[in-house]
Amino acid sequence: MAPAPRQVVFKTYVPEKPLSEFVGLFWYWRGHDVSYSRERVLPTGTVELVIDLANGRASAAGLSGPRSQFFVIERRVQDELLGIHFKPGGAFPFLKAPLDELHNLNLSLADLWGEKNVGELIGLVHEAPTIDLKFQILEKWLLLAANRPLQHHPAASFAVSEFRRTPGLLTSAEMAERVGFSQRRFIEIFRGEVGLTPKLFCRVQRFQQLIGGIKNQDAIDWADAALAYGYYDQAHFIHDFQQFAGLTPTEYLGLRTDHLNHVKMQ
Repeated sequence: MAPAPRQVVFKTYVPEKPLSEFVGLFWYWRGHDVSYSRERVLPTGTVELVIDLANGRASAAGLSGPRSQFFVIERRVQDELLGIHFKPGGAFPFLKAPLDELHNLNLSLADLWGEKNVGELIGLVHEAPTIDLKFQILEKWLLLAANRPLQHHPAASFAVSEFRRTPGLLTSAEMAERVGFSQRRFIEIFRGEVGLTPKLFCRVQRFQQLIGGIKNQDAIDWADAALAYGYYDQAHFIHDFQQFAGLTPTEYLGLRTDHLNHVKMQ
């Protein structure tokens, strides 16, 4: 007999500086409203860290690199998860490798920070009696894990801000000129810190802006939506949507959930 659904508990915590410059939020999730489901997670261009507290082993903690492709997760009623949602480029100070080497990869935390260290972390957060204490432990651990100064490269920081505000408005050559680097050097800096090329990052951000903009709409004129979010023609829009979601826009509408980047599997 399948386990009965249980009430979902979802809580978030936004850290203070300096972590707030790099971390969007810490989050905790327990339970599921059905016994089992599969969902595709849409790309955001950010790094995500997830610890499976229901498992309790070091191998159950993982990191998803900056993505430009969707991936599939399984959700169960037994789920108890603790995670970190990094801002674009936010994971850079905590990882030894350039972020572009983690593009579209899912990795074990034990491979990144050592099985003993990660095992100790999981033990501490698993035994912590409250959600707030779990957040505090994870926050302290992340600060200790930094192997670079907690600061962004000014060129990458400026470019991320501008690209998120108006994705696709400026080319990498134009942005390179603004920040005072050659185009080649600017792309190298940006890829190493953010994990995607400037062009691909802008495409993902434009896609994210679009699905965020239609989240409360049921009847959508896709041609108007494409134009409003900077797609120069319908074919370009459909291509990007299918590449990032693995679905047509109409299929996406029928499968989306309350969580912007989680879509039911058909």
